[in-house]
Amino acid sequence: MSSVHEHYDSHLAPIYLWMVGGFDNAVALGKSDLDALGIKPDTHKVALDLGAGFGMHAIPLAREGCSVTAIDNSSLLLDELRARGAGLPIHAMEGDLLNASRYVSEAPQLVLCMGDTLTHIQSKGEVEGLFSEVSRLLAPKGLFAMTFRDYTSPAAGDRRFIPVRSDDSRIHTCFLEEEPTHMVVHDIVHERTGDAWLMKVSAYRKLRLSPDWVSSALREVGLSPTISAGPRGMVQIVARAA
Repeated sequence: MSSVHEHYDSHLAPIYLWMVGGFDNAVALGKSDLDALGIKPDTHKVALDLGAGFGMHAIPLAREGCSVTAIDNSSLLLDELRARGAGLPIHAMEGDLLNASRYVSEAPQLVLCMGDTLTHIQSKGEVEGLFSEVSRLLAPKGLFAMTFRDYTSPAAGDRRFIPVRSDDSRIHTCFLEEEPTHMVVHDIVHERTGDAWLMKVSAYRKLRLSPDWVSSALREVGLSPTISAGPRGMVQIVARAA
């Protein structure tokens, strides 16, 4: 079993842009996510993007004039972000999102934790620690927006097999395996080499978080959360600072 960092570093990061349909498609989806949140560049001028990856949300934010601190632990994805976001007000930092305060010099009006980043944290105690840190960092009336997959009622039977993407040279499938507190995600990648197909498999654990528990943990640190349906089958929670 790989750690989250090992899994992405060696298995997913090299094909991540391909997985999401290419850079332009991913950034267009990111812009749509931000529009649905009602993000306004004139009131959200400073942002912190946790688990920023190659900039799916950081780049459209920065294009609107927002100053973004983008944190991720994948050097490969951050290199892509730096190249794609050259000239934009983005500060790409390699590091642990649980230590976000180390990289912030100005209170953000917006903190993002999008995609399924939240479930990559490995314990509820660490999630609570992140929420406490974000609550301290947020500017007054700031927003903390997150999306994540609800694994509290996981898929069963054939629905545990999830086709991610395929083309003539690559096929990516996920297989989900249930544990009491986590889901084990097996990423199975077939790649064509000449006339043969090479299979690569890696697995890692995602934390099972319910929307109600996440909302309760946010309220415990003084934030006011609202739950709604998010993009691409995820749950969306937007929490406001006092």
